[in-house]
Amino acid sequence: MGNEQETKRDKFVRLAEARTNKIIDMLQLLGNCSNTSTYDYTQADVDKIFNAIENEVREAKKKFNKVDSKKSTRFSLD
Repeated sequence: MGNEQETKRDKFVRLAEARTNKIIDMLQLLGNCSNTSTYDYTQADVDKIFNAIENEVREAKKKFNKVDSKKSTRFSLD
């Protein structure tokens, strides 16, 4: 049981599934911020949030396509 070596494919599947599910969970939590009875935001805030997310998705995809990507900075609404 403990003797088996995890293959590179097994490791990828394990990590990619866990990380993808974490991202999905976080996006669902972000969607909860759309409740206007609890939160106040502008369309500019929403655009800024989703532009940042879409940029990161593009950068991550470039890495899988072996295209140079840039390290982004942390997101802030300010």
